[in-house]
Amino acid sequence: MGADSRRTGRRPATSAAELEHLALQIFAERGFEETTVDDIARAAGIGRRTFFRYFASKNDVPWGDFDGQLEVMRASLAAAGAGEPMLAVLRRAILDFNTYPPAEGAWLRRRMTLILRTPALQAHSTLRYASWREVIAEFVARRVGQPADALTPQAVAAAHLGVAVTAYEQWLREEGADLVAILDEALGLLATGFEAF
Repeated sequence: MGADSRRTGRRPATSAAELEHLALQIFAERGFEETTVDDIARAAGIGRRTFFRYFASKNDVPWGDFDGQLEVMRASLAAAGAGEPMLAVLRRAILDFNTYPPAEGAWLRRRMTLILRTPALQAHSTLRYASWREVIAEFVARRVGQPADALTPQAVAAAHLGVAVTAYEQWLREEGADLVAILDEALGLLATGFEAF
């Protein structure tokens, strides 16, 4: 092929975020299980091998840069002052973790609809949730002086995950709702032990 020969059609995806957005669009149109890695790569104008440079599997696409965001949350928790109440630190870190630029709102809704409502993704989601709980449990363990696999760190992590997932489910049911406000309210209920009820 000569230097001036160019492929016509869609410009090749040049970032993980662009590839993710394209894949989410295809999933919405065709269905998650009906879409293959080859379908995504072809639509993106990239090779299959290039796809795997961005994502380890099709199941990883809806999660975006989840691991990178977990590291940001881990660093935020580690940097919290020792005098700040544990639940306040967790609340702030979880709200930060779930705060997205307005331009990402529609994509986040697509992503979370896929994650929470696609049976084929449930096993993969369990692994991601375990990683999220691990970050929380490690922080709690340091605060309470227990191993991360002890009851208290694990219970706090599981409770916060449950509240976060429930907030997302509520947000998906209410078009135009404010995710961070719903999550903040839910975390507030958890922090007070639902004492208002």
